Amino acid sequence: MERAHDEPTYVLHAHPWKETSLVLDVFSRHHGRLALVAKGAKRPTSQLRTVLLGFQPFAASWSGRGEVRTLTRAEWSGGVPPLTGLSLLCGFYFNELLVRLLAKEDAHEALFDAYHQAVAQLGADAHALTAGVEPLLRRFEITLLRELGHLPPLDRESQSEERVQGEALYAVDPQLGVLPLVPGQAHGQVGIYPGAQLLAIEAGDWGQPGAARAAKSLMRELLHYHLGTQPLRTRQLLIDLHKL
Repeated sequence: MERAHDEPTYVLHAHPWKETSLVLDVFSRHHGRLALVAKGAKRPTSQLRTVLLGFQPFAASWSGRGEVRTLTRAEWSGGVPPLTGLSLLCGFYFNELLVRLLAKEDAHEALFDAYHQAVAQLGADAHALTAGVEPLLRRFEITLLRELGHLPPLDRESQSEERVQGEALYAVDPQLGVLPLVPGQAHGQVGIYPGAQLLAIEAGDWGQPGAARAAKSLMRELLHYHLGTQPLRTRQLLIDLHKL
């Protein structure tokens, strides 16, 4: 029987189970994503009701074996203001990405830390978020794809390991990585990026002209490839909100 104690954890999704319980899809720092049953969590007197909240960190203890473990204790770790508006929608977007792309019980401590930091930023100043939301989204997407092995270093050609040249053009293939293009090869193709933009994305330099737009395009292409044909519901909501 597996036991875990005081594991840093977030709830990604929850659905009812029987009359008074919940089955939680959680993301933990050292055990990755897994399912926990929270017995009695729906009872009005349950202390779990104030702990098992979206985008609120808590220390989880559980036991059991198989696909669903039993939550034995949950203590609020606190410190994150409730997300609202655009912040809440971005949080749902992060959760949907994790549920769709992260395999069960595949630990990614750096990804957990990136999620924790992103949620904290979303809650820190919701009113000032609009101008800074794109870099925040891109940073999390980049960390997610890189942790899962879907994004190679963007400052090196994937096959030759030679450094990307700022004045050259490159394709970023979902399977083959960063590939140089010869003159004329880029005509009519998609997913072609100037080296200067790839270098800026790798460095997180969003002040570089065109880097933010290139990063958004690149993340969209790679996520679409790895997510398959089923679109992200929260991405469409973000697009609609941006249009408004």
